[in-house]
Amino acid sequence: MSSIPAPGTVKTEILTTSPVAVVTIDFPPLNVGSHAMRSALLAALDALAERTDLSGIVLVGGGANFVAGSDIREFDAPPLAPHLPEIIERLESLPMPVVAAIKGAALGGGCELALGCDWRVASPDAVMGLPEVTLGLIPGAGGTVRLPRLVGAELALDMVATGQRLTAGRALETGLVDQVADGDVIAACLAWLETHKQKRRCLDLPVPAYGQQNLAAAGRALVAKARGADAVPVAIEAVQRGLTLPPADALALERAYSLRLRVSPQSRALRYLFQSERRAGRLPARVTGRPIHRVGVIGAGRMGSDIAFALARGGLSVLVVEANADVLAQSMGRITQSAERLVKRGELPAVVDLLDRIHSVTLEQLGDCELVVEAIPEDMAAKSALFAQLQTIVGPEAILATNTSYLDIDAMAEVVSRKDRVVGLHFFNPASILKLVEVVQAEQTGQDVLASALQLARRIGKLPILTRVGEGFVGNRIFAAYRRQCEYLLEEGCLPEEIDRAMREFGMAMGPFEVFDLAGLDIAWAMRKRLAATRKAEERYVTIPDTLCELGRFGRKTDRGWYDYEAGKPVPSAEVTQLIEDASRARDIARKVFTDGKIVSLLLTAMVNEAGWVVAEGVSAQPEDIDVAFCNGFGFPRHLAGPLYWAALQSPEILHAELTQVRAMSGRPTAPGLDAMLRRIADQDRRSA
Repeated sequence: MSSIPAPGTVKTEILTTSPVAVVTIDFPPLNVGSHAMRSALLAALDALAERTDLSGIVLVGGGANFVAGSDIREFDAPPLAPHLPEIIERLESLPMPVVAAIKGAALGGGCELALGCDWRVASPDAVMGLPEVTLGLIPGAGGTVRLPRLVGAELALDMVATGQRLTAGRALETGLVDQVADGDVIAACLAWLETHKQKRRCLDLPVPAYGQQNLAAAGRALVAKARGADAVPVAIEAVQRGLTLPPADALALERAYSLRLRVSPQSRALRYLFQSERRAGRLPARVTGRPIHRVGVIGAGRMGSDIAFALARGGLSVLVVEANADVLAQSMGRITQSAERLVKRGELPAVVDLLDRIHSVTLEQLGDCELVVEAIPEDMAAKSALFAQLQTIVGPEAILATNTSYLDIDAMAEVVSRKDRVVGLHFFNPASILKLVEVVQAEQTGQDVLASALQLARRIGKLPILTRVGEGFVGNRIFAAYRRQCEYLLEEGCLPEEIDRAMREFGMAMGPFEVFDLAGLDIAWAMRKRLAATRKAEERYVTIPDTLCELGRFGRKTDRGWYDYEAGKPVPSAEVTQLIEDASRARDIARKVFTDGKIVSLLLTAMVNEAGWVVAEGVSAQPEDIDVAFCNGFGFPRHLAGPLYWAALQSPEILHAELTQVRAMSGRPTAPGLDAMLRRIADQDRRSA
């Protein structure tokens, strides 16, 4: 196979002011490590190896990045020589020292390339890391062997097993880089070479002292947190072997592990998810969004404060409107705590840098905001009244965004004269952590408004998907089908703790009933009451959750929900068990035993069927967005890539049998076009096999 064509060059310049060669890797737009790049770089290094008049080399990226990682498009074919380990071996064998001038991203293979240099000087915007595990891989060019010799075993283990990235300041603090440049990074490298004329191979450095028991305990914790991701234990094994084996043996072992994982089912799944995330939130036509600098946030409850934090973290000026002084004080306290965590992780210089971007104002002071997000409670009348008032305060071009989870945005926009500026910006709780944002296109939302909302979401580090108006939009609508199927299983013979155990073992971050209790059962109860008048007579309705709410069992907030809570820990409830069994008897249902596998299969199939309806009705822009949503907003295991990807890999006969059983339980027909949708995803997977 030939490599994928990629325009770019590796340029060598011998300076006239000093005996130093500057080697520039310039493969736009991102500087990813393709076969073409590796070939050109090796040729340049081979030519320099013959020079006897040079005292040093500076290796730099030609664009915004040093090297942003490997070219994922090449992962679906056997690797082609020259391989990255050969490039790094050539760097280490050069007679003169090599300094990596790191600006922007030095990730994956880019970070390993920097580790192969003798010295590393970073610009303040540099970010470094080995995120291969997020694609079901481990470093394959010495990252697990060289990194611990610079940053220590404990940090190296965490970076390799989690994909953690370090800012320039944190990289300097830990020893990953030798200097952070004040000005021009190449000039800083030249100055460094004047006083550091010797070679210093990472492989020649001793491993800093570490506690074997602490390292082993950290490894076990990382494996537990990975929830079944195959690459994590392999990454840990590679790091641990790199600490004890001779470097040559450790490098060979790491390479073998890396190549084995490259063809694994989980790596294929994660590559599908990676590509789906890159495609998410794209408009059909290229439309320019509006510049946004000042954003108003109305409501400083938990969601409002998290949204304000995310916006301020993204560099925006944020004006918060909250009439209740106690709520505002609690909000600022949460924001301060979140900022302190960023400072501790080296992601923010000081707490004040973020807090200075947030200001408490009155509603009338939002006049110069380019966008306002309402985050008040889910009440249509209140939200509509707020929009009606806002349009008299903000400018005529200002965007009015609602964070509603379920309500009809078209109905909300009826009170606004310029309906084209109304859009949904649905963040997911906790919005300070979860990346998912649903950008909801109302019937008359302008394309430039949509583009602005999508750009804003990306600017603040979120992952937007584009949806249309519909009850629950994409994520919550499918999650509601998941919830209903859980309730059907209760009547059929399961208990909450059995369903939760099965889904945790599958890899979900939490069991569904644990999630329901955490969110608060009263929220879903209010929604059910709101929709009661439109519920179809033939729809199966389980009354157990309503009974719990009537008993005041609202979840963790009342220490009683699907579980009883003792010292904050969930304990199966005898009262709930009795209520469930009574409900089965009342409906004359003979309770039966379900295996964990059957529980998982029925729940996921119900989600998949509802996802099919979401796509068929045009609520979701593309089916892959649903997998993106569930992996980034609902705790679906990333290494399984989402419910639709899971379904696409199932036997069609078995899946159809499960759909039949779900239809019998729920009365919900199978979505039209579901088979074709799953074939589309399966075809993508086959191309990666």
